[in-house]
Amino acid sequence: MPNVSDATTETKARSYRSKNKPTWCPGCGDFGVLGALDRALVRLGVPAHQVAVVAGIGCSSRFPFFMDTYGFHSAHGRGLSVATGLKAARPELTVVATGGDGDALAIGGNHFFHTMRRNVDLTYILMDNQIYGMTKGQTAPTSRLGLKTKSTPRGNVETPVNPAWVALTAGATFVAQGTSWDLPGLAELLYAGLCHHGMAFVNVLSPCVTFHREADKDYFKALSAPVPPAHDATSRAAALALLLESGDRHPIGLIYRDPAARPSYDDDVDACLDHPADERAIVAELMRRQL
Repeated sequence: MPNVSDATTETKARSYRSKNKPTWCPGCGDFGVLGALDRALVRLGVPAHQVAVVAGIGCSSRFPFFMDTYGFHSAHGRGLSVATGLKAARPELTVVATGGDGDALAIGGNHFFHTMRRNVDLTYILMDNQIYGMTKGQTAPTSRLGLKTKSTPRGNVETPVNPAWVALTAGATFVAQGTSWDLPGLAELLYAGLCHHGMAFVNVLSPCVTFHREADKDYFKALSAPVPPAHDATSRAAALALLLESGDRHPIGLIYRDPAARPSYDDDVDACLDHPADERAIVAELMRRQL
């Protein structure tokens, strides 16, 4: 949860966008995500020097270049590892991590799982276009069955990953899903994630109009539906049931938010370091808290 106590009128930014022009293809869904994150940060009001955007490798991982905040463009699939270390070392910062479905769920799958279960106090935005875009169109972890690409010319035979399901079952305490074309709705979800103390995961359906033209906005719209008004987002069981019942459709909105004030990973690290102890005792205490 960010510290906004010193976010005075003088320190608040009117925009967190940098002067660097985004290099995405015209029509890329990531433009909408950039605009929504900017709106959410402006509403949050944290000074730009107290925000850090960390990314892996891929089209969506170019985010740090387009934000007028601190940024770190890390290695493929390792954005969450860097973000975890940064938040543990500088807990006063508002840390945002960005990545794509390939970066997060393939080469970065191991780090994704552990970041969710550790309940690190950061917001992770996954831009899901169901394709490897930067490498010109290969099948990704979220690609549909039967999809023919350069890497699967006879059709994809692997069951696609459901990012929201993986995050929820791994232990994320905030899980939501939005779309890149609904800026107000996505900005609202991102703001809620930024305000949440703990691991906030937001999956965004973000079409790649160049290398996956089949999965355009209309395609995602046909496979999406708003989270039902009666859904209890404070219940993990209800959230799991919602995702199970949705099948191949994408529920859009807040899926789960843990109502309990659980300590985050960086809280646990600080608690250990605040007490004089040898290194073995610190490691033992951290392991105990994670079990």
